[in-house]
Amino acid sequence: MTARRPRAVMGRRPATIVVVRAVLFDWDGTLVDTLPFMYAATQLVMAEYGAPITWDDYRRHFTPDWRLLYRRFLLPEDAIESVGDRWWALYRGHDEAVLLPGAADALRRLAGAGLALGIVTAGRRDSVEPQLERHGLAALLPARVYGDDPFEPKPGPAGLLHALETLGMAGHAADAVYVGDALDDMRMAVAAGARGIGIRTDLASEIELRDAGAGEVWGSVAAWVDGLLG
Repeated sequence: MTARRPRAVMGRRPATIVVVRAVLFDWDGTLVDTLPFMYAATQLVMAEYGAPITWDDYRRHFTPDWRLLYRRFLLPEDAIESVGDRWWALYRGHDEAVLLPGAADALRRLAGAGLALGIVTAGRRDSVEPQLERHGLAALLPARVYGDDPFEPKPGPAGLLHALETLGMAGHAADAVYVGDALDDMRMAVAAGARGIGIRTDLASEIELRDAGAGEVWGSVAAWVDGLLG
């Protein structure tokens, strides 16, 4: 199959021609519907600790860096690791979450168009890898960076730069996009020199995503791929 050159679009802004050779994705909340499970586990673990939180608290303080999240909740430093371990014991998303509508087909379309794909996620390898297999996405996302890999957490750019190197694109971040739903996803893309594509969820509004550096904001990965490939 002859690869098509994807066209860049700028939802609600004039189009700018940008070559896209690689697409890296966030996992949680972007490709898979884990956000309700993430919040539920956080709400439970904080209640157990005696510091209950609301959704507004979670949204306001959210960061993919879970240790920083607990610091923002004002947990003492010596409690953070044990609370994090308890969170994983309570979390059900790795077994129960489903893919977001159109996500799998969108990945197949991107791969069919000749783009290099991967994920850069704060999720642990032992949580996300089984999900990739269960949803049949492993072969579509060969470049993978996990939250327990030895890289600085988002929004630091090291993980994204490593994924690009894995795809043979070291030094070519400007030809790549990173797609995510969190503000730190967009900040990481900017720090790495890639283009940030924001996906609207309950975590962040379009204005917030753009303020964090998103070049485009869409309602879903499927909608963005429709705009990119036509």
